[in-house]
Amino acid sequence: MKLLAIQGSLRTGSSNRKLLKVILDHLPDGVTGEIAELHDIPLFNGDVHAKGFPESVDELRDKIRAVDFVVISVPEYNYSVSGVLKNALDWASLAPQQPFKGKPVGIVGTSSGMFGSVRAQGHVRQVLQYVEAITMPKPEVIVPQGQLKFDEAGKLTDEKTQQAVENFVASLVLWVERFKI
Repeated sequence: MKLLAIQGSLRTGSSNRKLLKVILDHLPDGVTGEIAELHDIPLFNGDVHAKGFPESVDELRDKIRAVDFVVISVPEYNYSVSGVLKNALDWASLAPQQPFKGKPVGIVGTSSGMFGSVRAQGHVRQVLQYVEAITMPKPEVIVPQGQLKFDEAGKLTDEKTQQAVENFVASLVLWVERFKI
């Protein structure tokens, strides 16, 4: 099975990127994954779209189509989803051949606040419902004060979060396997 991990932040050292790397490190044998980069996705503009999809958008859409499932790591900015992530989801979801339709998606996230990214994750779930993705309801991975949970090398140092990630990965893979029947 193949996984595409999408992080909703552009920062190389973001806690959400670190969280996705931990998830990728815990994939079982037979499951591979990569992190999609959103740096080159332009701001959505109907005039640009009328001329066709930018190459970076085509690449993201192709990557989503090519995998068995997606994990999105959601930062929380001002009680909601980051503009970078919302923009990428908007571009990716456009017809023709909308790639999220029927695609299993797991959602995780961290932020610097005490509520992790719980509000932003809810907003991403709404967007994914509209584009007909199939989101895994539980278990959730919501990491408050993410900047305190990783060391300088990106290693997860919080045992409770480590257990939550391991449970998430195991549950997600089993859940996605149900779609392969």
